Amino acid sequence: MHLIVGLGNIGEKYQLTRHNVGFMVIDEITKGLTTSNIQKSNFHSTLEKSSYDLFSKPTTYMNNSGMAVQAIKEYYKLEMEDIIVIHDDIDLPFGTVKFKIGGGHGGHNGLRSIDAHIGKEYIRVRIGVGKPQDKTDVANYVLNNFSKEELNKLPDIIAHTMNAIKALKSEDIEQVKSKFTLK
Repeated sequence: MHLIVGLGNIGEKYQLTRHNVGFMVIDEITKGLTTSNIQKSNFHSTLEKSSYDLFSKPTTYMNNSGMAVQAIKEYYKLEMEDIIVIHDDIDLPFGTVKFKIGGGHGGHNGLRSIDAHIGKEYIRVRIGVGKPQDKTDVANYVLNNFSKEELNKLPDIIAHTMNAIKALKSEDIEQVKSKFTLK
């Protein structure tokens, strides 16, 4: 069983923001699956379970995502290699998709929180959202909606990411990197 976590912020105003690309991927993955909704208040998450996997969208807002991941990890006794976190990455150009295990949080508060709660050695699916022109305006940039042009390209990026996540469950990360890295 894998725990697949999409990072984002709850609420309609954040729905199409760059910071919510992880939520967008989870929404698309679970559309085609038969899942049951798991309701436990200490999960701090909307959690859906298929016959094989768990799909989480933390309800703690981005900065406290680690609370949700830790609670689910402990309850289901998951190993670090069974946790896949999908997140936005401003250090990658829009549309880039990369994969890694561990590493720094790069200033991403969702990753910082997860690292503090469970450690760093989980699988990361990094989706590039580009950088703001003004480097001091990162928070506004990631909390703003994708442009119309970006929104038109997102379905293909999300579909590609979904295929990569499927592969991550059965192949090692180096194989996935060579097949699914999108630049």
